[in-house]
Amino acid sequence: MHILSDTIVAVSSPAGGVRSILRISGPQTLTVCKQLFDPGPDSPIRNPQSAIRNAHIVSGSMRVSDDLSLDGQLYLFFAPHSYTGDDLAEIHIHASARLVEALVQSLLARGLRPAGPGEFTARAYLNGKLDLAQAEAVSEVISSSNRLQLEAAERLLSGRLTNSTEEIRGALLDCLSLIEAGLDFSGEGIEFISAEQAAERLTRIQKSLEELLAGSIRYETLMDLPAIGIAGAPNAGKSSLLNALLGWERSIVSAQPKTTRDILSGVLTTDRLQCVLFDCAGLIPAPDNVLDELAQRAAMEALNHCSTVIFCVDAAKAGVSEDIAVRALIQPKSLIAVATKSDLSASDELSHRVHTLTTVFGVEFLPVSARTGHGLQDLLDSMERSVVAWAPPTDSPATRSRLESAIGNVVTPDSDPGPQSEISTVALTARHRQAVTDAMESIRQAAEEVNRDNEEVAVMMIRAALQAISEIGQRPIDEQVLDRIFSRFCIGK
Repeated sequence: MHILSDTIVAVSSPAGGVRSILRISGPQTLTVCKQLFDPGPDSPIRNPQSAIRNAHIVSGSMRVSDDLSLDGQLYLFFAPHSYTGDDLAEIHIHASARLVEALVQSLLARGLRPAGPGEFTARAYLNGKLDLAQAEAVSEVISSSNRLQLEAAERLLSGRLTNSTEEIRGALLDCLSLIEAGLDFSGEGIEFISAEQAAERLTRIQKSLEELLAGSIRYETLMDLPAIGIAGAPNAGKSSLLNALLGWERSIVSAQPKTTRDILSGVLTTDRLQCVLFDCAGLIPAPDNVLDELAQRAAMEALNHCSTVIFCVDAAKAGVSEDIAVRALIQPKSLIAVATKSDLSASDELSHRVHTLTTVFGVEFLPVSARTGHGLQDLLDSMERSVVAWAPPTDSPATRSRLESAIGNVVTPDSDPGPQSEISTVALTARHRQAVTDAMESIRQAAEEVNRDNEEVAVMMIRAALQAISEIGQRPIDEQVLDRIFSRFCIGK
């Protein structure tokens, strides 16, 4: 039960940081801050009450007790223009955990209540600052452990899912109003929409939901997908290989070395494999400048956290000294060596080059061509074997999750990339997918009832579909569902 009349307080920063942040929200926020805050003697702001009213950021000391004050900053956010929609304050201090706890106890003694898990975000939802999908996304942003999870959560937070479902909801409401109007005036022979037209509209709406579901990826799969990195010297064909494997242009391809500086990633899904595939900056033993050094540092950090590395060497390039230096930089759990740009060499020359690379590096090289697709299936087979070798036991929830989530379109070099091939598609949680599935079933039944001239039953089914879609966003929802959602948050969020 979320009580909006209380003023709540919690430490919202993680433990162990240099700066601690206390968050306060509720009707008594400004009153408590006036009691607590004391500007320094050199501050141009002489009146604490004036400072509270007119300044959004004020430096000074916080009175913890009669003999203890802490220096810090007070950040004020006035209703309704705050995260929660209520008056909200953040206290930033540099202090030990014991002193922070003393400040919290001082605030509780002034009548504040400890915030529950996710209560600040719950207030944002209840005050209309966030819809439910966005509120869930806050938790996913906080708990994300890789870039794909973060991107997916940020898309939920931006309202992308809500915008899509609101369009569908509006179309359903239009159809419902026309059918109900026809029922109201049935005795007068007025037809607002024919059964054929209503069924056609419902079918189109159902197709929109099917496309939303097919074009999405399960958010849960991003929590436990194996990561495979593509590494090599600059201009070794890594970006072209990433694009060829994903089936769409995720990375910029250029003959100019060092084109890629960021970590570019996508979800690769085939009939036997699902993984996070990423491309990073070309590795060089001695970076030339600060940008190269930062790009290399990010690349090494990403490669150190993946289960498999695809080591790329340009098969058309003479010499291997640069590649030997690059190989010494990476220490993956599993390595797949590929000779890229195989289409640029004659067959005999390519065979000799692959044999040389195998001898030098002591590992078998797969010749591949991102341009023609030659060797990509062999590479995919090797990736699958590598993932299986480093996967958890087959009875673990992690493995079951991956197997269950291998759904939808198959992305291979020869297939037309479906909507799942881009991480820019919407990531749906299990609750979202269930709501969309329930709405689709209700709409299907509604269309059948319309064709049978059972408009009254069709209206009931359309209303059931509207209820299911409403559960995604900010429409009325059962309080127990809210409690389950916000209980997953940490305190202070």
